[in-house]
Amino acid sequence: MDQTGKYLLDNQQAQAGQRFDALSELFNPSTFRHADNIGLTTGWRLWEVGAGSPDVPGHFAAQVGSDGLVLATDIDTSWLDGASTFQVRRHDVGSDPAPAGPFDLVHARLVLVHVTRRVQALATMVAALRPGGWLLLEEADPGLQPLVCPDESGPEQELANRLKAGFRTLLAERGVDLAYGRTLPRLLREAGLREVASDAYFPMGGPACTELERATVEQIRDRLVAAGIATDPEIDRHLANVATGLLDLATSPMVSAWGRKPVA
Repeated sequence: MDQTGKYLLDNQQAQAGQRFDALSELFNPSTFRHADNIGLTTGWRLWEVGAGSPDVPGHFAAQVGSDGLVLATDIDTSWLDGASTFQVRRHDVGSDPAPAGPFDLVHARLVLVHVTRRVQALATMVAALRPGGWLLLEEADPGLQPLVCPDESGPEQELANRLKAGFRTLLAERGVDLAYGRTLPRLLREAGLREVASDAYFPMGGPACTELERATVEQIRDRLVAAGIATDPEIDRHLANVATGLLDLATSPMVSAWGRKPVA
């Protein structure tokens, strides 16, 4: 993510770690399944772009073993400090050249939607691949399913959906492409990758969805109020509704797409 000052979900805030934990619980199984299907194994060199927390690069490091390498990069590496099983480097994929490779697998999750220079970032990741190497991109697409409460059955759900719509308005104002996920398969083909495939997944309900919603709203509540999207009492009421565990909260669909760099 570039243009740090515009980023709505600042990694320095306390809720960032809570969001990382919830996102890991919700989406790590899908991410790890895709990496396994690609063929991730001992000895591979892997670049984890915009790592955020240590969960994903730590898992990959265990997979590649001591003969492999995992490099985790981010513009803010504070949540990665102290890592011992993988390398950490501050890096802006939207403007910095690719780190020394080549890599067998380059992975990014929930990164490119926040990067203004997405075209350059994608080209950088493709260039970092060895011939035959894989690129795995995973991005949310709120436009495919815009409601946090798909079953809008009462005022509690209506309020939740209104706040989520406002949150996405704030994201769009900061350059986030809310329909980027669906473009990934085409973009990988246009980048010259082969064997391109994709799928999409979104959880609905459960403790991790509840925690993600709580942490996100708490993190951005001042922005919601300042923009006139909601009042403090409305946000308090929504958080109380969330705390009951009775809202069937959904995430945006996560589109995963993968493709292979040609050998020749």
